[in-house]
Amino acid sequence: MAAYSLNINNKIFQVDVEEDTSLLWVLREHLGLTGTKYGCGIALCGSCTVHVDGNPMRACAMPVNGLDKNQKITTIEGLSENGDHPVQEAWIEAQAPQCGYCQSGQIMQAVALLGENPNPTKQEIKAYMNGNLCRCGTYLRILKAIELAAGKIAAKT
Repeated sequence: MAAYSLNINNKIFQVDVEEDTSLLWVLREHLGLTGTKYGCGIALCGSCTVHVDGNPMRACAMPVNGLDKNQKITTIEGLSENGDHPVQEAWIEAQAPQCGYCQSGQIMQAVALLGENPNPTKQEIKAYMNGNLCRCGTYLRILKAIELAAGKIAAKT
């Protein structure tokens, strides 16, 4: 066991875990932040997507010993306090989720996309979101939600 200090959602958390424990299990099992989901365990489905210093990363394949307290980790819970992030609002407006299991990872990936490219084309959205799987197949609604969110963000600037 080792002690780690992590900056998650702008709060410092102290955890004592095995050094090879994934960030996903630290979030879910040790900190109670269950919005980040376990999907495949090998970083292929995207359900566990979080941001590390603003970059989308797969928490299931990220050992906690590879992180430090200077890195800013953001989970779906830290995206907004009231669910009012433009991407979250667009997700509801487009009725993107069906079962909803993959949606926190989808949203985190979409937020990263719009942070890098606030006005993506359909092809750019598809390419960026390609690694996030939806077993229900709501890809067209996800695409629509991202386009709506881009419009919301543009309207605020």
